[in-house]
Amino acid sequence: MEDDSKPHARIDIKSSPAKFAAELTDSLQEYKVPIFKPGSRKRGDTWVISVFVLLQIGVFIVTMVVNNCWANSHGDCALKQIGRLSFQHLSENPLLGPSESTLVEMGALQRTLLTEYRQTWRLFTSPFLHAGVIHLVINLCSVTFVGIQLEQEFGALRIGIIYILSAFMGSLVASLYIQNVPAVGSSGALFGLLGTLLSALLWNWKFYTNKFAAIVSLIFVFVFNFALGLLPYVDNFSSIGGLISGFLLGFVLLFRPQQVAPNKEGLVEYDFKTYIKSKLKQKLDRPVVRIFTVILFSLLFAGCLVAVFHGININRYCKLCHYVDCIPFKRWHCKDIETSCETMVSNERLTLTCLGNGNFRIFPFTNITRARQNDLCSSICLGD
Repeated sequence: MEDDSKPHARIDIKSSPAKFAAELTDSLQEYKVPIFKPGSRKRGDTWVISVFVLLQIGVFIVTMVVNNCWANSHGDCALKQIGRLSFQHLSENPLLGPSESTLVEMGALQRTLLTEYRQTWRLFTSPFLHAGVIHLVINLCSVTFVGIQLEQEFGALRIGIIYILSAFMGSLVASLYIQNVPAVGSSGALFGLLGTLLSALLWNWKFYTNKFAAIVSLIFVFVFNFALGLLPYVDNFSSIGGLISGFLLGFVLLFRPQQVAPNKEGLVEYDFKTYIKSKLKQKLDRPVVRIFTVILFSLLFAGCLVAVFHGININRYCKLCHYVDCIPFKRWHCKDIETSCETMVSNERLTLTCLGNGNFRIFPFTNITRARQNDLCSSICLGD
């Protein structure tokens, strides 16, 4: 007679919700990592951010060579000791950088050139320009700090895509608010990285340990660079566009599905209904969130692109919006006005008189380009 006492497979589902939650919390602790994790990858994996930083340094050097303050401004420069690379006088550019005409020549955004002359190529050049060495140092230090951490965490390809798309999106948004004063949008890419960091932090909240330090760092970089954008030639609307772009793209490219960790015996004890819900959530969350975010980003991108090509100026509908990008000061103001000067040459001296306020200035030279005359005219008309 055979023995019926064979072992039978049996699953006992007996864990209470409270016990399961406690076990799940304990198991998740083993998978937590710091969001800023130095050395988590090889140093060579940060090549994308390094290339962008070196490229922008190179572009700034070329900009200052083209500016050639020593020759074009006849020695009326800041830091004259460095010769051709010397900066415009602080009354003209408080960020230690080139003149307005040089920024325009190098590809800065300007409403007239975008709408009347259809120079849309400036949408691609503006993100690589800086208003001055102060802007350059602060911007690139911030990009290096945030970008390298993100690249180590998520890889070069995804961060490179986010950097480029955020920079271009920033240019599109800036073009909707840009006035006739030239502006550069290099901060768009930086704020795109900040938006990416925010979305990564929110989506993977349970997997990071030093969340408070990351939030403090994000706020500090944001506030400092946004305040810098209130100075001349630095566009804050490109920063806003880059921030939105980076935040949305972070959900698309940096998604990390939260997986339930097994218990010590390799099993997770919960009821069958919870099991089905968790599996369904893992199957649906990733494509649903990505598809929704891609659609939203595409609509915003296409909408901005169409608005730019139709020459829409949002400042006409929002009278106070320009204060997001500028704070009035005695050396500059936030009004979009055209300046015009009367030119008189006598005894090898050049006299420029502003037709708007009657201010004038006498220069001990006459050999000056038309673009440089416009720079000096703006300085005279907007000064005290």
